[in-house]
Amino acid sequence: MTKQVTTHDNALEKADLHEIMKLLPHRYPLLLVDSIINIDGNRSAVGIKNVTFNEPHFQGHFPGEPIMPGVLIVEGMAQTSGAIGIRDLKLDKPALVFFMTIDNVKFRKPVVPGDILEYHVKLIKQRGSICKYECTGIVGGEKVAEAEVQAMLSPSDAKSRGK
Repeated sequence: MTKQVTTHDNALEKADLHEIMKLLPHRYPLLLVDSIINIDGNRSAVGIKNVTFNEPHFQGHFPGEPIMPGVLIVEGMAQTSGAIGIRDLKLDKPALVFFMTIDNVKFRKPVVPGDILEYHVKLIKQRGSICKYECTGIVGGEKVAEAEVQAMLSPSDAKSRGK
């Protein structure tokens, strides 16, 4: 059964870096969300990534012309989506989020050090622990990337799965 997306008039919430780290197992250098604002349950939110020159991928992508790799932009979108999905489950420890599909990816403009990258995510559909989000990357009011990401939220840790 697919859960239809509806909007609610609840006050929008936010999550700082400390809360994000309680929700997701990711850590530097692969944690790509600094804060999340405008959280409306698991329905929508805006993740914020302050892009800085000292991030390790800029050493090789590209020397003298640093550009954030597109795959990391999509990962940041997925982390924002996963964080609000996990937050909605109200767990007491981080959960894992497993990518299932990444569709309709488009990159429109480069993201460079000094940019504030916003990951706008909106739930398209949910079936059990599987969620699909429409995601848009925005810098300075301009669309820089877009994608649809689908993932499975897994509240159990690796030890409980026998690994």
